[in-house]
Amino acid sequence: MNTKLNLITLALLTSTSFGLMADGYSLANAKTENVKYSAWKCKGCAVDTGTTGTVGVGVAYNSEDDIHSANAFHSSNQTAGKVDADIKYNGENGYQAKVTAYNMGMDNGRMDVEVGKPGTYQLNLNYRAIETYKSNNALSPYQNIGSDDLTLASNWVTAGSTPDMPMLSSSLTPFELSLKRERAGLGFEYQTESLFTTYVNFQREEKTGNKIASGSFFNQSIMLAEPVDYTTDVLNAGIKLGGKNWFTSLNYTGSVFNNNNQELGFDNAFNPTFGAQDHGYISLDPDNESHTISLMGQYNDSITSFSGRLLIGQMTQDQQLTDIGYGYSLPAESIDAKVDITGMTLKVVNKLSRGWRLTGSYDYNDRENNTNIEQWTQISINDVTGELAYNTPYDLTTHRAKLSTDYRISHDIKLDAGYDFERNERSYQDREKTDENDLWARIRLNNFDMWDMWLKGSFSQRDGSEYQASESSSSEQNSLLRRYYLADRDRTQVEARFNHTPIDNLTVDFGVRYALDDYTDTNIGLTESKDTNYDINLNYMVNSDININTFYNHQVIKSEQSGSSNFSIANWQANIEDTVDVVGAGLSYNNLMDSRLRLGLDYTYSDSDSTTQVRQGITGNYGDYFAKVHNVNVYAQYQATEKMAFRIDYKMEKYLDNDDANDLEVDTIWNVMSLGNLQHDYTAHMIMLNVQYTL
Repeated sequence: MNTKLNLITLALLTSTSFGLMADGYSLANAKTENVKYSAWKCKGCAVDTGTTGTVGVGVAYNSEDDIHSANAFHSSNQTAGKVDADIKYNGENGYQAKVTAYNMGMDNGRMDVEVGKPGTYQLNLNYRAIETYKSNNALSPYQNIGSDDLTLASNWVTAGSTPDMPMLSSSLTPFELSLKRERAGLGFEYQTESLFTTYVNFQREEKTGNKIASGSFFNQSIMLAEPVDYTTDVLNAGIKLGGKNWFTSLNYTGSVFNNNNQELGFDNAFNPTFGAQDHGYISLDPDNESHTISLMGQYNDSITSFSGRLLIGQMTQDQQLTDIGYGYSLPAESIDAKVDITGMTLKVVNKLSRGWRLTGSYDYNDRENNTNIEQWTQISINDVTGELAYNTPYDLTTHRAKLSTDYRISHDIKLDAGYDFERNERSYQDREKTDENDLWARIRLNNFDMWDMWLKGSFSQRDGSEYQASESSSSEQNSLLRRYYLADRDRTQVEARFNHTPIDNLTVDFGVRYALDDYTDTNIGLTESKDTNYDINLNYMVNSDININTFYNHQVIKSEQSGSSNFSIANWQANIEDTVDVVGAGLSYNNLMDSRLRLGLDYTYSDSDSTTQVRQGITGNYGDYFAKVHNVNVYAQYQATEKMAFRIDYKMEKYLDNDDANDLEVDTIWNVMSLGNLQHDYTAHMIMLNVQYTL
């Protein structure tokens, strides 16, 4: 039925029926036997039922032995398979189901399944795998890598330095530094015909692998493989109530973290010195919980919008402390850590006129550490002082207020400006209070033919209470030192973006940003930082079949730092320059071979470089870091039949980095046992074949 037409007809009939009924023209007397009801069907209102979408499978071959290439290729195996899917089902009674999958079966893949009836209920299941790889060439003489107790060979011969260890070279075995996360979730939402909606979502994440840690005996250090075996459960639940122009919700979020390894034990590879032990222990990440409850709401009318949130929460950690090897009695079996969180957010948006709007907001967050303060016997690597120290309950309270306005001067010119204020109040810190004031303005112009541009400028200033070294946290540091996030700072920033379409099939987008941070009252620490960034993107449609795009991004961060080697005034300076260049291009050619073949090429190159120059009487380079990466993807897709398509991809990554922190042999430093050279220099290739079927 043509709904709009028949509603109008019904209204007209209703308004005239009282006069017509007297003459026998009532609807009850209407002659309907010759009416063709089939012609009244609403063709636009029809809903297709059944299953639609695509499903695909792929197989890949990876030629590189350096596991770092798996970060780009999503597979650490020489051969790997995957499944992709985008399937949707519509039932006759409004029931729907949707399945999406990407790279399922590879190291980084995901899948989502949604089932339900819109407006009534929705069930969601999801899974995601995330793996990151650092190296598969780390070296260690320790056995039982991956466990919480690392041991040396039973006939290990200790020595005073790594070059003197007779069994070190012959005992080294490679192991993998990588982390794998598997995340699975289940969610349900139920909505009634009234104002009421409720939801609950549960997610479990398991994280496994090995990461770098270090242990010490007196002044001798050993780099270790720390086992990772974490489980994190997160529960979200809530109730929503909503009307025509308002809604409110009560929400709960709970998180429980469990580490299946509470401590890491390791044999001493060095000679025990001055009573040092032959087996050491370090505590690992403790089990903890977090629970929050929030109340949210929003109201809108044609002129004003109000929204807000209230939040309370608590974080706790009461795992039993590790005292093996400590040598002193503990004041408590558990630290019994407890942090209370309180938050509030208010926001108002008011439409003063058709082209003028005013926005204001206020955020309050309070983090109160209510952990019991205990006395602990202080131990350092170089000495056992026997002095008492106290755990410090750091508190943080943050106030943020923002006021902004935007005014449309004309159809093509818009101006917006604002003022932002932030206050941080900290306990037991070098500075107990900092205030930051930020003024900004932006103008957008699109009244020029084929041009769209905007320009933004801002100036912010940070100051605060008197700066002084804190006895509880930094009594050993230079009193002239200023931590960069607490120090007085003036920041000036300018941003601009231009979009130009000189011809119909060419688009040019260009942006630039410059920021200057001046730490006005810092004698020792970071004194100045300049951040320059610009990028350009071009997209050219040669014809209906060929498209070319390219981009370039350049960023330079220059920092100046002053320091003291004699615990007094500054007597050395450093200049650090970080440069990042990223360039890329893409080409696609469609509708070849009777519109069955599509060819494409994507290429990116990134080059990041960091240099540090130190001046103390003479000038010298502190060290250089760089990473250079080429990525190429060439592909061809062929539509064999109306429903079947084949695609082949060739991928290449050429990777080279240099980092002095990773450029170490196991015995390079006499009192440090490292994990060997962890740098990368490889060219990796992958070929992948995909088959896609349209349902």
